Amino acid sequence: MLIKTRGIVLRSMKYSETSIIADIYTEERGMRSYIISGVRSKKAKVSPGLLQVMSLVDMVAYDRQEKGLNRIKELRAAHVYTSLPFDVRKSAVGLFMAEFARKTIREPEENKRLFGFLFQSFRFLDETTAPIANIHLYFLLELSSFLGFVPAEEWSEATPVFDLREGVFVAAPPPHVHHLGEAESRLLHQLLDKKLETCHELSMQRPLRKSLLLRLIDYYRLHIENFPEIYAHEVLQEVLEG
Repeated sequence: MLIKTRGIVLRSMKYSETSIIADIYTEERGMRSYIISGVRSKKAKVSPGLLQVMSLVDMVAYDRQEKGLNRIKELRAAHVYTSLPFDVRKSAVGLFMAEFARKTIREPEENKRLFGFLFQSFRFLDETTAPIANIHLYFLLELSSFLGFVPAEEWSEATPVFDLREGVFVAAPPPHVHHLGEAESRLLHQLLDKKLETCHELSMQRPLRKSLLLRLIDYYRLHIENFPEIYAHEVLQEVLEG
């Protein structure tokens, strides 16, 4: 059957001499993999540029309920980026977001709230003129709410430590290594109170920002079974610290 849907390209791989396989998170069907034949030929009906990672697209696609590769009939831009592909810092943040989304969203099911969050996050990253150094941290926290393990309870002077394993703020460091220090815990709490548009208002020193990112990746490892390796954060840290 044919479906019309918006999509976010999260991975794009060459397949044969002229084809591409793309992992696209769609508004109507969740995560899907598509094969686009002839896209790298001179007579291509679909521009290869539309299949770059982070592309926001409108698409008409053939959809099968069973797992496997689907095909795209029509594809056009749902939003034309004006800065994201050309700004090294924004691109590094966007690629990190795309890798994290692809490796954590596993269900091929419709989730329009999650799709809306992802779509708006990439669009905001493209359009904002505010500092972007905290967007990836905000993104991880907000994404965790859709995946079912958003940090719970409240930070306070009585509960100044965040237990990564249990996902709650506690009174004292637990008897294991999976917890944040008090400074990181407080920053986590403050970030939870922000919105995407205001997360840049939270000031933090680079070492703390780097540490918090690594601990949030650990947080995902603790709460997602068989969590794969993440690579984009290494480039992200180099770019943001440069």
